[in-house]
Amino acid sequence: MKNILKILAILFLLINYSCKAQQMVQTPNDAHKLKTNEQQFINKPLKDLLKEIKPEIKTAYGTLGDPSYFSFRFIDSEEIKRRPIENNSLGLYFYVKEPIDWDFTKRPTGKEYFWTKEDVEKYGNLTVIRIKVIGKD
Repeated sequence: MKNILKILAILFLLINYSCKAQQMVQTPNDAHKLKTNEQQFINKPLKDLLKEIKPEIKTAYGTLGDPSYFSFRFIDSEEIKRRPIENNSLGLYFYVKEPIDWDFTKRPTGKEYFWTKEDVEKYGNLTVIRIKVIGKD
């Protein structure tokens, strides 16, 4: 009986560790799933939304306004220049309740549009109020 309980306990632990939740956005083409599931992110921290995105966000900027929002892209600024305009259109726009303290002059030179781990720490607790996904990859 003890052996059976040990085996069941081990199986239970193995299953729990091997079953990790899959992120909602696996490829840029999945970005529209964010808008489809928008209600699950409204009034939640931005960091919760960002955890659902697997592809690397390469460029970003914050826009001051009412409401403020972040614009994200999966391609860098050099790639934007090389692609035809119709292929540059995929953009993620996450509107937040609080004002954004985004100042290009205070960001590292040459990396003004890069999204960093420091940005996630700084802006991750802002409250999402709307999601827009424009275009396709």
